[in-house]
Amino acid sequence: MSIGRPERLAAPKRGNTWQQPRRNTLVSWPDEVDQRLDILVRTAAAAGEQTSRSQVLAALVTAAETQPEFIAALLHAYRRLPADALAQGNLREDLPTVRAPGPARTQP
Repeated sequence: MSIGRPERLAAPKRGNTWQQPRRNTLVSWPDEVDQRLDILVRTAAAAGEQTSRSQVLAALVTAAETQPEFIAALLHAYRRLPADALAQGNLREDLPTVRAPGPARTQP
């Protein structure tokens, strides 16, 4: 099933998934979720990984189960998450600081 995109025949691909052509995706979410993504990037850095927000998101998407019940449960859990649920976990001074490449993002 396609969500607003025409179906394409997949040509055989070479190399690893993370090296394939890119598609930009606009994501709009709460500031705390965005901060959580930064924490995940910093956590990867603490494990010795050099990565990006994009790679962390892609890794999470590719690791997710594709069973309807699983996705529904994730959505229900996210929608019930209290407003301050991520606040404490987003304060991780034990993790290394990571500077994202490119222009600095501004805080609103």
